[in-house]
Amino acid sequence: MTTIIGVRKGNDVVIAGDGQVSVGQTVMKGTAHKVRRLSPGGNDVICGFAGSTADAFTLLERLEKKLEATPGQLARASVELAKDWRTDKYLQKLEAMLIVSDGKDLFVITGAGDVLEPEHDVTAIGSGGNYALAAGRALMDQDLDAETIARRAMVIASEICVYTNGNLTVETISS
Repeated sequence: MTTIIGVRKGNDVVIAGDGQVSVGQTVMKGTAHKVRRLSPGGNDVICGFAGSTADAFTLLERLEKKLEATPGQLARASVELAKDWRTDKYLQKLEAMLIVSDGKDLFVITGAGDVLEPEHDVTAIGSGGNYALAAGRALMDQDLDAETIARRAMVIASEICVYTNGNLTVETISS
């Protein structure tokens, strides 16, 4: 279980994720990195994942291939990935979700075939996602930058959700 948040404010998009890996009720690792920077074709994209790690890496590899085939077109690559994920019998069994951004767009990609853009420039996934989302949305009208909002929201989520810790990986990308 984990928590990932994406925040867009000003010219910056930040994706932050905690480091907890749990199996059932046991914490197996506290320092995992579930936020990554991809650079297919020289175009930077940041992404965070929640769910099964092996499944998420499979999806990240597929996303990277889609981005190489459609350089600079995150929306198109995301839709193509979601379409494959929904229709491919192997991919349908994958249990993960992704938050991705190229600095302009911010999307959540799900196995149900959804590519969702947040209405309020904040989105979150994972076991503590609703806590992080609520905290992030509450902080958006403050005089804070995207990274500060993401970090504070993750602290709040980690204090509420037992499957979320405070060991954060944070990536920022600007438009």
